[in-house]
Amino acid sequence: MDIVVKGRKTEVPERFRKHVAEKLNLEKIQKLDGKVISLDVEVSKEHNPRQADRSDRVEITVHSRGPVIRAEASAADPYAALDLAHGKLEARLRKQHSKRSTRRGTGRLSAAEVPEVVPDVATLNGSGEPVPSEESGAVPTKMMGSVEVRGEGPLVVREKTHKAAPMTLDQALYEMELVGHDFYLFVDSDNKQPSVVYRRHAYDYGVIHLESDPLAGEEGRGAGGSLGG
Repeated sequence: MDIVVKGRKTEVPERFRKHVAEKLNLEKIQKLDGKVISLDVEVSKEHNPRQADRSDRVEITVHSRGPVIRAEASAADPYAALDLAHGKLEARLRKQHSKRSTRRGTGRLSAAEVPEVVPDVATLNGSGEPVPSEESGAVPTKMMGSVEVRGEGPLVVREKTHKAAPMTLDQALYEMELVGHDFYLFVDSDNKQPSVVYRRHAYDYGVIHLESDPLAGEEGRGAGGSLGG
């Protein structure tokens, strides 16, 4: 397994590269995720003097045959930022490892459960034969360049439906950090509304709650908007 250390608009001293190799315990990481292929460590620097207490940022990305896991942190120096990012990474690896262990303990899936768990799996009839798309109710698709078009339109690149248990805002923030995305869709356990938590400029977060308005359709207005506000 390789560790790649790179700087973004900053030089990375050889002493720090050696510290990264010592800090990231490859043997321990491979125990938590045996499918790890490589680790990327990116160091960047914020030159704004008002952000001196978090001027150095370290982002660690774990590439494996499974999902990508990313952790990042900022501090007054790259060594402290590396320590914080490493702590987050280890916590996320442990969480993923715990999930895999739980799934293995539940036993194999039945044939009836496979379509609910595996996306785009073929539907089988009572004889175990694939059901044609017309019989299964699937919408015919075609490729237009690199874009998938479903039916005659409108254009839908991909459509998914997920079952989600309501969660708190803190839980949604944690899940967003776990997957390394800039936003996370969830059902707020306090008000039961579909909500989106998102990363704003700098290091704070925002949240949008979606409330149904029966008059919105008549007035020709929707709920769309930018997440950057």
